[in-house]
Amino acid sequence: MPDLAIDLRDVAKTYRRRVEALRGIRMEVRAGEIFGLLGPNGAGKSTLVKIMMTVVRPNRAEGTILGQPIGQKAALARVGYLPEHLRFPPYLTGRQVLEIFAALAKVDRPTRKRRALELLNMVGLAKWADVKVGTYSKGMQQRIGLAQALMNDPELLVLDEPTDGLDPVGRREVREVLGRLRDQGKTIFLNSHLLSEVERLCDRVAILLSGKVVRQGTLDELTAGSEHFFIQLHGRPDQAMREAMRAAAPGEWAVCLTVNATEAGATKGDCPPPREAGKLATGEAVELDGNVLRIGTGDPERIQPLIDALRGRGQVIFAVWRQRQSLEDLFIQIVSDSPPQGGRQ
Repeated sequence: MPDLAIDLRDVAKTYRRRVEALRGIRMEVRAGEIFGLLGPNGAGKSTLVKIMMTVVRPNRAEGTILGQPIGQKAALARVGYLPEHLRFPPYLTGRQVLEIFAALAKVDRPTRKRRALELLNMVGLAKWADVKVGTYSKGMQQRIGLAQALMNDPELLVLDEPTDGLDPVGRREVREVLGRLRDQGKTIFLNSHLLSEVERLCDRVAILLSGKVVRQGTLDELTAGSEHFFIQLHGRPDQAMREAMRAAAPGEWAVCLTVNATEAGATKGDCPPPREAGKLATGEAVELDGNVLRIGTGDPERIQPLIDALRGRGQVIFAVWRQRQSLEDLFIQIVSDSPPQGGRQ
């Protein structure tokens, strides 16, 4: 497909002793998006990145990078790459690092001098341009690594743990840089363990487990059906409020979600307050937890009658919000539900 920056099909890699690192990867990255690759240690993420960059030779691999078969030099010349744990000769200055890497990418001398200055400013290292990188902190090393990946003005940027070693301010600055690059039409392929960073940055993600892509899509697609609305009432929860909430949300109530009544020391038939659950007459699951109603829908129109009914019974709405499963929760759920298998980072 012409709008795919990366189109991988049946990528497989087996290391010695029959360790299957990748077992038939199928992955599509659209041009102009930020794409996140996720997976636990040993899932095969770095192996996949290294195959894309021809650092590791696959047992088999079909597909294209920037419209050309994997490994084509013409395509690789349009790619910027930040490997994991990248380190530079300590005797070079930041400016020298950028100019040398640009020269290796066949960037002409005037252009590489201009871009080195521009990128040092972009990553916040202009004041350190002529200081040896051996004195740089880990975060500064990571910034200069990002800058070198941009020296050839790539169409596709492949980043392996780009925010490793950065403090919160540094991670935010990198997010802003990557956002601007996306706005310029560049495609960014991001491999990271920081799920919160991926959730903020990426348009689409793939989750890799034991050498296979188990889920792929936008966060909305991956968490479809996990959205809930919450309605919080004003005031301390009491019996009158609970009765008003039940009346406003008619349906089947009775399920106790806390420990059972016997263990809680309650008499038979009591529900240890204040948490209950049931199902509305319209079919949505509903939970009552103190002064909060949790309704199993992401459709705002479905909760309007509930809000009106609560107000009609004299209740004051303190807050209404919609919440979906986070990327971290989704990731942990997928990993927990999958049987352990051998793999490689």
